[in-house]
Amino acid sequence: MRTNLFVVKWEEKELKRISSAEGVSVERLHRLLEAGRVVIPRNAKRAEEAANRDIALTAIGEGMSTKVNVNVGTSKDYSNLAEEVEKAKVALKYGADTIMDLSTGGPLDEIRRTILKEVNVPVGTVPIYQAALEKVGERAVVEMSSDDMFNAVRKHAKDGVDFVTIHAGVNLNSLERLRRSGRILDVVSRGGAFLVAWMMHNGSENPFYAEYEYLLDIAKEYGVTLSLGDGMRPGCIADATDRAKFMEVIILGELVRRARDEGVQALVEGPGHVPLDEIEASVKVIKHMTDFAPLYLLGPLVTDIAPGYDHLVSAIGGAVAGMYGADFLCMVSPSEHLALPSVADIQEGTIVTKIAAHAVDLVKAGQRDKARRLDEEMAHARKHLDWNRQIELALNPEEARRIRESRPSKSDACSICGDLCAIKMVKEFLKK
Repeated sequence: MRTNLFVVKWEEKELKRISSAEGVSVERLHRLLEAGRVVIPRNAKRAEEAANRDIALTAIGEGMSTKVNVNVGTSKDYSNLAEEVEKAKVALKYGADTIMDLSTGGPLDEIRRTILKEVNVPVGTVPIYQAALEKVGERAVVEMSSDDMFNAVRKHAKDGVDFVTIHAGVNLNSLERLRRSGRILDVVSRGGAFLVAWMMHNGSENPFYAEYEYLLDIAKEYGVTLSLGDGMRPGCIADATDRAKFMEVIILGELVRRARDEGVQALVEGPGHVPLDEIEASVKVIKHMTDFAPLYLLGPLVTDIAPGYDHLVSAIGGAVAGMYGADFLCMVSPSEHLALPSVADIQEGTIVTKIAAHAVDLVKAGQRDKARRLDEEMAHARKHLDWNRQIELALNPEEARRIRESRPSKSDACSICGDLCAIKMVKEFLKK
């Protein structure tokens, strides 16, 4: 019998707050949590802190509004803690629902703990990054022990991280499918690459797969949600929808069920780079094979040839994927594939991803009516040429106001049409 941990972790008043925000009944929310189709990532330590801090509860999954994650974090080439905190705060300002710290440079423990302290939303990490990087200079990454990997997970969980990406589906079976795949880009997931290299060097099974029960024990102890990583995700359009990807999905489906049986919350990460006409099949197969676990997508990116605009490429794919069942969109910045994102990149990427999420909610069961009310309000504001209300309703009011004021009209319309405004003209004639 599955342990219903959510009964212990969240008080009824908290579930009522979520049900009100999402527009679903508490009873339906209970059922979706019990089925594992919705997760509410929150570490037990942060649950205790919630009594003194207003730490948001975020429901991700079936029937919930489409959520947005934003990645921040240092690199070995550039490490500035203050800037990463600023990025996280900017992301929250423009609509992020969660933050992930993917730092790989500088004082990793200090960076993670500071971000946890400074933001009031769920925070995720990829613990294997730290496990691997702590071996660089001491010995090769492939010489990590399983203890190194699990100790990193425990350290992050103990610090209060709410969800962790674990590439447990990258195992010897999926590796064999990768060998036969004929891919151009092989593995583009950093965590996935660490584990592929480790398995090939050591001739052994991925510890996160072989010792999955131990991972579940840690997750249960700290109330951490597992985000089962897509280490075999396609890194270019030519590699989309291949056997290596779907072999991993089959394995992830098995791991989701094992997590649920132990009362551990789990969501599944998805591809990658996928052409528009393959997104529907990709999402539906992943959802079906993982028993409708919440699906978290980076993109998918729908073309490879738009560096500098990959936030737009990702938003296009995310909107289509969300229409077919994706629940959680990861922000891609304009600097994806080029450089570590700036604060401005984070802002732009967050806004664009938030637009995609809202576009999904306009057609999403359980969210459609609530989302369309906002668009209807905007339509009425435009009908009445109510510029203040239009700006208030905008996803980025600052930019809307800046553009409006940069080229003002002498009429009460905008400077595109002025007194020739179609809305204004027809409105006047309809009065007669």
